[in-house]
Amino acid sequence: MIKIDEAIIVEGKYDKIKLSSIIDAVIIVTNGFGIFKDSEKLALIRYYAEKTGIIILTDSDSAGRKIRGYIKSAVKGNIKNVYIPDIFGKEKRKRTSSAEGKLGVEGIDTKIILSAFEKAGITSSERTSPPDITKFTLYELGLSGGNNSSILRKELQKSLGLPSLLSASALIEVLNTMMTAEELSEKVRILREKNNGI
Repeated sequence: MIKIDEAIIVEGKYDKIKLSSIIDAVIIVTNGFGIFKDSEKLALIRYYAEKTGIIILTDSDSAGRKIRGYIKSAVKGNIKNVYIPDIFGKEKRKRTSSAEGKLGVEGIDTKIILSAFEKAGITSSERTSPPDITKFTLYELGLSGGNNSSILRKELQKSLGLPSLLSASALIEVLNTMMTAEELSEKVRILREKNNGI
């Protein structure tokens, strides 16, 4: 498994499942054309483009090209593109092949995906320390599971310039790119002081 610092943008949840088995990175799903109307998701992609950079990995069909083009025009920052080759066939979970008959990211062989990353000049990160912010960290700091957790979480996200509608898992991924658990603890302490102990 290779570790990549940039967030990877893919079209669907099956693409994410496929990539998660070979690449350790933040992976954001556009839900196909859903990204065109999802301002929260776009805000998250913009955040990553500014902070860590993003890698766009869409299918090689016309829909994938449109999604890639939209993200490139709507997002500024460090954007890298990984292209999978045109391979014709049908994904195992589908009854019929796609309209253009090409395999999407989920159906492409692992070696071909890794080769596409190499061709784009993207190799494994040097970072060796594992992320130390977990669901338990959020619970310990009162960011989940408590009476005022949602208020405190929203205040934290606002203070960090993050979208308000992040799931707990997405928040953990983002926080791990920004700070350590110790730094998060200090940030929460300051927020509590500012907001009369929420």
